[in-house]
Amino acid sequence: MNWFEAIILGLFQGLTEFLPVSSSGHLELGKYLFGIDAESNFYFSIVVHGATVLSTVLVLWTEIYGLIKGTLKFRMNDEMKYVLKIIVSMIPVAIAGIYLNEIGETYFTGNMISLGIQFFITALVLFLTLFIKPKEKPLGFFDAFIVGLAQVFAILPAVSRSGATIATGMMLGIKKEEIARFSFLMVLVPVIGANLMELKSGTISTESTPLFVIILGFITAFISGYFACKWMINLVKKGNLVWFAVYSVAIGIFSILLGLHVI
Repeated sequence: MNWFEAIILGLFQGLTEFLPVSSSGHLELGKYLFGIDAESNFYFSIVVHGATVLSTVLVLWTEIYGLIKGTLKFRMNDEMKYVLKIIVSMIPVAIAGIYLNEIGETYFTGNMISLGIQFFITALVLFLTLFIKPKEKPLGFFDAFIVGLAQVFAILPAVSRSGATIATGMMLGIKKEEIARFSFLMVLVPVIGANLMELKSGTISTESTPLFVIILGFITAFISGYFACKWMINLVKKGNLVWFAVYSVAIGIFSILLGLHVI
C-alpha cells in the first residue's frame, strides 16, 4: 500500500463510518480496486477504525464526559440509566463476537458479489424507514436491546453499523437525534474491544504497510470522520435516509459487476 492509497482508504473509512453506507464495505471495495492484500494490510484497517473512534469521542465529548461524571455518582440518575442502556445494547454484539466472528471473517475475503448483496441489505433497511414511521418516544431498555440486535448484522462488511442501528431506532419510534447519538456512543466499546482483540491475537503483519502510510491513513480517517460524524447527527434530525439507500443500491450493483468481471 502506498501513501495515495492510504489517503483514499482513510477517506473511505472516515466518511463512511458514520454515514449509513458501511465503512468496512468501502474499505474492502477500495482494497479490491487497488489490488491490496487484505490480510497483510489488516493492521491498517484497525488503525483507521481507531481513528474514527477518536473522532467520535471528540465530537461527543460533552455527552461522554457528562455520562462519566453522572455515573461516578453511583446512583440511579439519568446518566446511569443511559450507560445501562448502552450496556444492554452491547449484549447481542458481545455474544455474536464470540460465536459468529469466524462468519464475519469469511466474508472479508474480497468476494465482490457477496459484498454487493450486503450493500443491498443496507439499502433495504434504510428504505424501510420511509414506510415504518411510528409515533416518536424516548429510548427504553428494550429498544436499546433491539438496536443492539440490529448491530449484529454489521458483522458483515457491507452492512452498515450506523445504518442498521439508526434505521432500527427510527422504526422503533426513537427520537431521531437521540438515536443518532446513541448509535455512535453504543459502538465505542465494541469497536475498541474488537481492535484490542485483533492486536492481542498476534496475527497481524505490517510488512507491506510502512509506518508513515499507516499514519497518513489515520490522520485522513480522523479528520474526515470528525466532520462526517457531526454531519450525520444533523442529517438524521431530518429523518430522510433515502439517498443513502439509493447510493447503497448503486454501490452494490457496482460491486457485483466487479465480481462478475463485467467492469
